[in-house]
Amino acid sequence: MYKTIIRPFFFLFDPEKIHHFTFSAIKILSKIPGFPSLFRNLFQLKDKRLEKKLFGLTFKNPVGLAAGFDKNAVLYNELADFGFGFIEIGTVTPKPQVGNPKKRIFRLKQDGGIINRMGFNNQGLKAAIEQLKNNKGKVIIGGNIGKNTATMPESYTNDYIECFNELHSFVDYFVLNVSCPNVGSHAKLTDKDYLVELITEVQKINNSKEIQKPIVLKIGSDMNEIQLDEIIELVDETKIDGVIATNTSVSREGLKASSEEIEAIGNGGLSGKPIAKQSTATIKYLADKSNKAFPIIGVGGIHSAEDAIEKIEAGADLVQIYTGFIYEGPSLVKKINKEILKRSL
Repeated sequence: MYKTIIRPFFFLFDPEKIHHFTFSAIKILSKIPGFPSLFRNLFQLKDKRLEKKLFGLTFKNPVGLAAGFDKNAVLYNELADFGFGFIEIGTVTPKPQVGNPKKRIFRLKQDGGIINRMGFNNQGLKAAIEQLKNNKGKVIIGGNIGKNTATMPESYTNDYIECFNELHSFVDYFVLNVSCPNVGSHAKLTDKDYLVELITEVQKINNSKEIQKPIVLKIGSDMNEIQLDEIIELVDETKIDGVIATNTSVSREGLKASSEEIEAIGNGGLSGKPIAKQSTATIKYLADKSNKAFPIIGVGGIHSAEDAIEKIEAGADLVQIYTGFIYEGPSLVKKINKEILKRSL
């Protein structure tokens, strides 16, 4: 029903507007008696064999919702009814920011992809915390944090530390987002020396807390082998808890969309089916080259159960969906979990 009726209707409208409409619809439906249990019956798959212990946490299942969907932590309680094993909110920045000018999300229907240049639009740290105070404990919550666009390079670390400190009591794990192509000073955020500095400072704060939270690093999908070797060295040197591979891509290779359409869209990060192979290759390289020395959360182009299995077999411990959730609908989570059980992974 989703792909034959709902999706064609949604795709008639601007992607960002329909995103907000969907949020409102889920919020309203979830307040009507019977609908939350209906969602759970339709989309959840409960089985102890799906549980995954990682980072000292127990995930009900290994399928999560990637950051960017629930930026401001307004829908995670309702989305938990759709069967996710974990949900990542954010990217959260210290101060609210509007992001880049609209229009800034574009569907590539032929390719099963999306190009976005949102620019970390979010309501800021305080707003996210107010929402997270309403956490009903249904699902593990990750906090994806970043810097404000206007922050000067010498203060980048301060932005991450502020978010980390303030969110610490409200999320189960943290993601240092240093790989989004839609923010300024991208080069510094991927420089190994700077990342060592950033991770070290955040870990100092973490170690001063009564309870420590896992910290993972989100990397891009356009990294070459030399850069990936640096990531492996970075993880070994800093002892960060893991890596999320991968973020969106700036590549436009192999797309079915015309060059005129791509040129008209302009800059932005590409997600969905077009980056699936590169994301999986990155996961496999990290896992094989490091001899699986650290946990990997796989994301990028998961549109089917088979796509998720490929990520897991390449070396991912958990997987996340986003663009696939938009194109394939909420049943995708259950389909992936069924296939994991079938293959006893």
